This record gives sequence, C-alpha cells and structure tokens, in this order.
Amino acid sequence: MTASLTAIGFDADDTLWHNERFFAMTQDHFADLLADHTEKDHLMERLLEAERRNIPHYGFGIKGFTLSMVETALEITDGKVPGAVIQEILNAGRDMLSHPVELLPHAENALESLRHDHKLLLITKGDLLDQTRKLEQSGLRDHFEAIEIVSHKTEAEYTDIFARHGTGADQGLMVGNSMASDVVPMIGAGGWGVHVPHGLTWAIEQAEAPDTHPRFCQIDDLGELPHTVAQILNP
Repeated sequence: MTASLTAIGFDADDTLWHNERFFAMTQDHFADLLADHTEKDHLMERLLEAERRNIPHYGFGIKGFTLSMVETALEITDGKVPGAVIQEILNAGRDMLSHPVELLPHAENALESLRHDHKLLLITKGDLLDQTRKLEQSGLRDHFEAIEIVSHKTEAEYTDIFARHGTGADQGLMVGNSMASDVVPMIGAGGWGVHVPHGLTWAIEQAEAPDTHPRFCQIDDLGELPHTVAQILNP
C-alpha cells in the first residue's frame, strides 16, 4: 500500500542551523568563572538539575538557561558569588541571543527539493523572540507554509498541528535531531519520525530510539532526506 505524506515538519535548532554549540561554549565560560568553587563536571550536573527544575517555569531557550546559570552560581557559592560574576553570566546569555545563524549542511537544498510536493512546517520550541530572529536571519522563512513555536513537543501537539496544517499526523512526517522531542512523540501521534543526529545533543533531549518501529528512520544529514521521503512514498 502506497503511503501518503501531505505535510513535513522540521525542527529548527541543530536540525536546520547550529545552536547547541553556543550553549557548550557558554558552559565552558561558566565553568571558568566558577573554577575556584567547584570542578566543571560537578557544576554541569548542578546546572542540568537547575534546568530540569526550571523548564516548567521558564520554558526552553537561552533566557531560561541564563537564569539557571545564575541560580546554580548562587547555590555553588552559598550565595557568595561576586556581582561581577553574575554580570558576566548575564553578558554571556546576551551574547548567545546575538549569535549569527549558520545553516547546517544541505538544509536549504532539502527544503527546496521538498517544498513543491509537500506542505513544509517549521515546528520549534523555545523563546518566541529568539526563534523568530533566527528564522528571519536564516533566509529559510519562505520555504515554510506555517510556523509553530510551541512550549513543548508532545503527541497532542503534533496531532493538533498536523490536523490544522495537513491531513492528520498519520500523513505527516517530522524531521529533527531530538529523539525525545521530534521523533518519539511524532511516532506516538501516528506519524513518521526522521532522526538526524547532531554531534551535540542536550541531555534533556535524549531518548531511546524506536528502532523497530516501521515509521522510524534515521539519516546522516539532511542531504539524504529527499531520498528517504521518496522511499516512504514508494517502498
């Protein structure tokens, strides 16, 4: 039986353009700032704990990450962190919000190849202002028929988005670097999930791959996506 795909969703950060490496660079700077108080590994564990606690309050994105760094610095130093260090942390967060957008290999070509036969959707989570800035700077805006910036990527969210912008999740496909956010919940909603691994993936975005599921695919980069879509449509 021939499959049908009416809409294809794309994650943004670390799928279409670089993102996590800026977090990694900032974490290195954060560790340097607090090197007199703790080892880097322990600091990163405490920072990750703070991020997990704060996601329900601040959501995903640089602003919440910056606040989590401030909170962690206060905890590690028992509230004695110098004001100059707090200022450095705030400056680092501000710098992250102004990093230029650098597309990942094959991103634009993949979108151009697929846009004529499928409705393309950008489905990303994070801070509205920052995600909008990156999209506009990327030059990819015109490839998408709809933009969805959401708080969380869940089965229910994908069901709703692909019902509004397509013909249902069962005739939809989601492409992304996060197994936890892009692949697993989309497959749970009845659609296809295509994983594009990235060299750096946030611990919170990791999950077990649904290797045996018939609607799971993994590709090395976006250059393989048009062929993968063709194989899904004509197995």
